[in-house]
Parts: sequence; structure tokens; C-alpha cells
Amino acid sequence: MSAARTSSSAGSPVGGRPTRSRDHLRDVPDATVARLPVYHRVLGQLVDAGVTTVSSEELAQACGVSSAKLRKDLSHLGSYGTRGVGYDVRFLTYQISRELGLTQPWGVVIVGAGNLGHALVAYRGFASRGFEIVALLDSHPDVVGQRLGSAGSELMVRPMSQLESVVAGERAHIGVIATPAEAAQDVCDRLVSAGVRSILNFAPVVLSVPDDVEVRKVDLAVELQILAFHEQRRGDEPPPPEPPSFVAPRPFDPQSLGEAINA
Repeated sequence: MSAARTSSSAGSPVGGRPTRSRDHLRDVPDATVARLPVYHRVLGQLVDAGVTTVSSEELAQACGVSSAKLRKDLSHLGSYGTRGVGYDVRFLTYQISRELGLTQPWGVVIVGAGNLGHALVAYRGFASRGFEIVALLDSHPDVVGQRLGSAGSELMVRPMSQLESVVAGERAHIGVIATPAEAAQDVCDRLVSAGVRSILNFAPVVLSVPDDVEVRKVDLAVELQILAFHEQRRGDEPPPPEPPSFVAPRPFDPQSLGEAINA
């Protein structure tokens, strides 16, 4: 699954929003795309701290990668820095924002108003990273009509019957599925039919989608199982050998020349 996949059409499938061409993105490896948000977050922190330039070594250390890997990643963006000076922090932040499509906000619709959906709506970090939660939907009549989210940015939970009109009217480009597994595929199908081509899936199920739809899966249980695997491996490792105890040599007092030679 390519993290840089875009719609096959020249424009956006929802709301007529233009997209960057596939030709522009074809040379950016998936692994590089996955690291760009980390670089963007760290650079944002540097901007907030008033830092104007940063060396590749300093930026790489803050991002947890090698400086060689960072320079190679940024070369895909056409950014090589200045020898002896480093990177202009604000300009590099803009370059990565442009590459990630964050120069304008993206509308996000969340389906599923349970604990996870509630937490996502209440999270304040999306807006600062270029994402606007435009709607929250659920099928349960006891939930529909409630207002959820943080103070000042609450959303009223809408019924699933409004999904298609919400996607079109609110220009939602990204769908988030926070439903039980048994409902996820149906929700996915409806999002795709409504024109959504980018989906973040929290349901513990593999979704079937057309080739021009990008799905990113977040499964916390799988991540915990991976950590458990590594913990078990560490537990199975034999303890390191104890260092040999020091035994002081006994005093040697040869009684004859032969004893001394043979010692």
C-alpha cells in the first residue's frame, strides 16, 4: 500500500479540490513519506522556539534518524540545505507542509461516536496540523443529537442517513472509521461512494477498497502484540554470565631451583 497514493483523476473527487499529480509524487519512497510528518512536527517546535537554522545532524538527532537518512529524505523534496549553515527552518517547514498537502486545511469526517470517536473530536492537535473535523456521525439513536468535543469546538452527532450530504456539503476529503469491526466495511463503502478517497481505519478489520482509495490502518491491539513479542524475546534471553570472581594467588615460596623452574 503506497502512502503517497492519490486519486487517479486530475482533480479532487470531493468538492473540486485540486490534487498534486501522481508524477510529482512517484519518486518519493513510502518510507520517506512516513518520516516527513516527524520532520514537520520537530521543525514546528523549532519555529516556536525561535530557531532560524538547523544542521542536518541536529535535526536528525531530534527526529531520531541518522543525518544521512534525513539528507536523503529531504533530497526527494529538492531541499539540500546550505553547506556550513544547514537548513532554513521556516522554509523547510513550508516545503514539507506543501509536500504533505498541509498548506490548506483538510476536512475530516468521523464515523463512530463511541469513546474513540469522542476522544478524536476532543483532540485539539488536528487543527494546528492542517485538519478540520467537519462532522461526527453515528447510527445509535441514543447518541445522535448529542454534542461532543472540547469546549468551544463541540460537534453535534449526526445520523448516518446524512453521511453522503455531509461529505458533499462539508467538503470532507478524509474519512475516519471508529466503529465496531462488523460495521466498518459498510461505512467504508458508503464513504467511497460519497467520493472520499482517503480513509483512516481504527476498526480491527481489513477493508476492501478500490485501487484509487488509500486506507491507513491503526490497530492498537496489534501494536501491543508486537511490543509483547519483543518483551518476550527479552525475557527469553539468558542472563549475561557472571564475571569471574577474583581469587588472590597463594604466596609462592619455591623450596628448590627445580620447583621454581617447573612452576
